[in-house]
Amino acid sequence: MGGAWHGGHPGAPQVALLVPVADVPALHAALTALEGVPATLLISPALARLDPQGVRAAALAGHELAGAGDPTDLTLLEAVAGQAVTSWAAPDSVPALRGLLARGLRPLPAPEGRPEPGALRSVPPADLNATLTAWRALGYRPVPLRDLPDARTGTPRDLLTLAYTRVVEDRFARDHGVIDLTARADAVMRVAPLDHAPAPLPLPPGTPTAELHLHSPRVVGLAARSQLGAYRAYVRSLKDVAAALHERPELASAQAVFAVTLFHGPLAQAGFTLLDLPPARSRWYGLGFRLLRAAYGTTRAPSEGTPKMAWMPREEFLRRYS
Repeated sequence: MGGAWHGGHPGAPQVALLVPVADVPALHAALTALEGVPATLLISPALARLDPQGVRAAALAGHELAGAGDPTDLTLLEAVAGQAVTSWAAPDSVPALRGLLARGLRPLPAPEGRPEPGALRSVPPADLNATLTAWRALGYRPVPLRDLPDARTGTPRDLLTLAYTRVVEDRFARDHGVIDLTARADAVMRVAPLDHAPAPLPLPPGTPTAELHLHSPRVVGLAARSQLGAYRAYVRSLKDVAAALHERPELASAQAVFAVTLFHGPLAQAGFTLLDLPPARSRWYGLGFRLLRAAYGTTRAPSEGTPKMAWMPREEFLRRYS
């Protein structure tokens, strides 16, 4: 991972807010939009030379300063800011990356897209107002990178996780039409429409159903912070599924909601009926869940060692969770 920052705690609502500032107008726009919201501003030494008062004002407002562009004048940026600069926008070439590492600087990726717990996200100054409003509505807390809980640099295992996500989970989601319901910071559910009722569901084989899938890293992260908090997030996420059953055309005909999971204890507490899987299927699913834990680096196994199917008829599910 080249020593680059990777992220923080996967169950925390904080998101590291990175704001690339290219020129003086962008700096002043960022400071206006971020009033009362500290962030990590990516500023070049050239900008510090051009507008030292603006850069110093950013530091005094509580923002963390990181670098961008040519790091030759790192000391100038630090002197103007009045704070140490330890992170730098990742360059485009390997030699330049090695140059950053040689200076003791940690590269910053420029990840865009929707927020995730513990993630780093880059937002241009012009988009800050709309982005911050959207993030707060979803339960996220924007913070500077220095305040991101358990922030760490990437490891080779992270490459394994990324490869698994792209090759296995993303492909499965595309092929099976999985609907992602995890936009909220503590949401943990995805749901896939099926045109059949797999055994051992006590329904005719051709009955349309809805299969639940967990956002595994988020569940594990939430549970690491609080078992009770994770359970409450689990139950709130079932309400997201109920809303999807009402609103999504592809789920309109689903007559039951089910999941095959090791986390069947919370589903039983939530009113689901548990069914034993045939031994061969149980072993197959158990192997798959072990591979999943290995890919995500989860050393702690769930308390339930044997996967089960948990299910509930559609109307009962909607009565409970709508």
